[in-house]
Amino acid sequence: MAYLELNNVHKTYIEGEEEILSNINLSIEEGEFVAIVGFTGSGKTTLVNLINGLLEPTRGEVLFKGEPVKGTSHERGVIFQNYSLLPWLTVEQNVLMAVKEAFPKKSKKELTEMVAEYVEMVSLSHAINKRPKELSGGMRQRVAVARALAMKPEMIIMDEPLGALDALTRGNLQDEILNIWGKDKRTALLITNDVDEGIYMADRIIPLRPGPRATLGPEFKIDIERPRDKTEMNDNENYKQTRNAIIEYLMDIGNERKSEAQEELVLPDLAPKDFVNQFK
Repeated sequence: MAYLELNNVHKTYIEGEEEILSNINLSIEEGEFVAIVGFTGSGKTTLVNLINGLLEPTRGEVLFKGEPVKGTSHERGVIFQNYSLLPWLTVEQNVLMAVKEAFPKKSKKELTEMVAEYVEMVSLSHAINKRPKELSGGMRQRVAVARALAMKPEMIIMDEPLGALDALTRGNLQDEILNIWGKDKRTALLITNDVDEGIYMADRIIPLRPGPRATLGPEFKIDIERPRDKTEMNDNENYKQTRNAIIEYLMDIGNERKSEAQEELVLPDLAPKDFVNQFK
């Protein structure tokens, strides 16, 4: 039995309208790290919300450890792309609130130590008493990463969590997430539009064909030993071949999408007004 399964999942927001997602089938084993790549607006966030329980499928089923997903759970920790921080709470308080919910039996001292550990991990110890309005966008995203990881979820779901960060911070957090994942091999799902990020972090990459009626494409296995070194990967033949294959596939479906859009475009049959003779 797979750790996470999506079986023939379809999603429509309004009955009678075209489907956002169509016939999604996905199986992730325990301890596996999977990345889904796709274009902006292809339905990636809708897919995340089905997995984390914020949405229910119109048809089909989402199973976590063999049981249907019904609502959210701290077993599935989500790192959103839009921070989702409470503006009246400090960095420490935002992380502490989530940790208290996940570990209600731990003492205040234990919870405070956990919060401090994960805030330090994302290099925000100096800002632990600041509120979100006092932080940059990248710093807010780091708080969101710390909050999700501090709950020690059984599965980490990441919805383009590092897109707002500068290159150095993004690279450091990629490594931190991989270090945490590597310690106990928690199951991980990364949603990204960055092919290089997916190859560096995941065991396999699955493209999401753009919607409407978005569906998953063929999987690409990442046959590169861990731990991975970014500088060495540039000279790795498996990396080059895998990257080229994924980008070529994405370009093909992108061109296919443009062709379909052009075929569907119908210009109205209009004639220009004769302004010269109109007032004669």
